[in-house]
Amino acid sequence: MKSTAMLAVSTLLILAIPAIAPAAETTDPHAHHMATDNKAPSTAVHKASGTVKKIDVAGSAVTIAHGPVAALKWPAMTMKFKVTDKSLFDKLTINKKIDFEFVETGRAYIVTAVK
Repeated sequence: MKSTAMLAVSTLLILAIPAIAPAAETTDPHAHHMATDNKAPSTAVHKASGTVKKIDVAGSAVTIAHGPVAALKWPAMTMKFKVTDKSLFDKLTINKKIDFEFVETGRAYIVTAVK
């Protein structure tokens, strides 16, 4: 009787694991737009227009509310981009509408030009 109960509990636990596992996944609504480690970095330059929402010079990043990016099948959204060329920060101010270019490198998107 004891072994039958243990077998039943073990079977239930094994069957429940796949149902529980998705709950551990990220809740970031934009995670499916981000690059992944198993994907080779793209050399394509993407263009977008948007409004600067946050500037983080110390963190080398800018948050932009951008329109759709057709080449990547992205809808309009607000997201953080890396900025490796510090001179680009001179062209950024909060609430400024900009046209910009960016590239994908590993898990980040890097702004390469601001107009």
